[in-house]
Amino acid sequence: MTKIDEIRQLFEAEGIRRVKLGGFDVDGILRGKYVRPEKFFSAAEKGLGYCDVIFGWDSNDQLYDNTKFTGWHSGYPDLDARIDLDTMRIVPWEEGVAAFLLDFDPEVCPRQGLKRVIAEIEKEGYTPKVGFEYEFFLFDEQPHELHAKGFRELRSLTPGMFGYSWLRSSQQSELVHDLMDGLEAFDIDLEGFHTETGPGVYEAAIGADDALAAADKAALFKTAVKEICSHHGVTACFMAKWSNAYPGCSGHIHQSLWREGENAFVGDDPDELYGMSKTMMHFLAGQLALMPELTVFYAPNINSYKRLVPGTWAPTSVTWGLENRTCAARVITGPGPKAMRVEMRLPGSDTNPYLALSASLASGLQGVRTQAVLMPETRGNGYEADEAPPLPENLQKATERLKGSRLAPQLLGEGLVDHFVRTREWEVREAQKAVTDWELKRYFELA
Repeated sequence: MTKIDEIRQLFEAEGIRRVKLGGFDVDGILRGKYVRPEKFFSAAEKGLGYCDVIFGWDSNDQLYDNTKFTGWHSGYPDLDARIDLDTMRIVPWEEGVAAFLLDFDPEVCPRQGLKRVIAEIEKEGYTPKVGFEYEFFLFDEQPHELHAKGFRELRSLTPGMFGYSWLRSSQQSELVHDLMDGLEAFDIDLEGFHTETGPGVYEAAIGADDALAAADKAALFKTAVKEICSHHGVTACFMAKWSNAYPGCSGHIHQSLWREGENAFVGDDPDELYGMSKTMMHFLAGQLALMPELTVFYAPNINSYKRLVPGTWAPTSVTWGLENRTCAARVITGPGPKAMRVEMRLPGSDTNPYLALSASLASGLQGVRTQAVLMPETRGNGYEADEAPPLPENLQKATERLKGSRLAPQLLGEGLVDHFVRTREWEVREAQKAVTDWELKRYFELA
């Protein structure tokens, strides 16, 4: 029995009447559509066309004016799209609906870029294991209300700071259980779910998986949370920092390399630094060495850098430490050898998980291949590590660092890096044209 035959049987058993097909753009937004089952099966065998504008516009559907890949100069033709049959999910909150992810041929496709990085790691005999964490704020508001209010004076789902609050989670148990049950049924298993510091803010830890599956789960998690919340009249916000009154929202990435069923980050010599293997130290060293020039993959938006300030649980410089949450990379050694891993703490919840993971794994692989030497550990407060190289402080500087990188095109693909640089340069120009509330309040009367 073929894969297609198995899916036909499942569709009949589950009463599937509609199929959602979609792929992620450079901003990590899921762009998709419904099709009938008969159209799905035809596309599963032959492929389908998909307008390449999904890589030619920004998060607000404004067309880029500076990209080579597509634009008015190319006429926005169709891309060849293929359905990844292994990504099939039944949508628990939509009766009779199945969902699949699409792969696109061009080098600019983030999911394809991650596949290339994984293939390079597998050439070295390793399998990357990855787990994502996300923080996000919940608001007792509907989209029309948000826009009518100008995104000001918003009503949080719950008041007060209440990190790790047993009470707040219980008070919102109907929503919390719908989220956890719905995500699990959607093949996104959560290891933990709890309130964070701030009104209506939660953190979710997604179970570790092979790298591509983990990135799929992370990308789908954000959309799934928004869809489930919408059925409760709640809006989920994954901005890196929506208010200067509260900490930002992280998108930490836990990662390790495995070989023949064993964690390759566990060293043979217990007297070695924290029990880390040479592989782990080289991997971490590569990530740290390339972090400044790859920062824009971890902090891709203007708002991302509002999170990267001292004293906010987010890094400001290139640092690592054992169980140190003030550092850019946190080494975790337990419990047990399976848990030995690196937590990349630079990414925010606004990242595209395919791009952030690609940058993280590719830089780690570069460290392994070159046997990079690990910089000294930062002990204590990472914000006071004056000797540590600083991270770019805004999107423009981060984009310039990537644009000037010699290694990034080699590690991630010249076409992908060039396209992403151009989209971030567009983002900077759009921000520079905006007149903000801060400017109006500061200069309207007194300038």
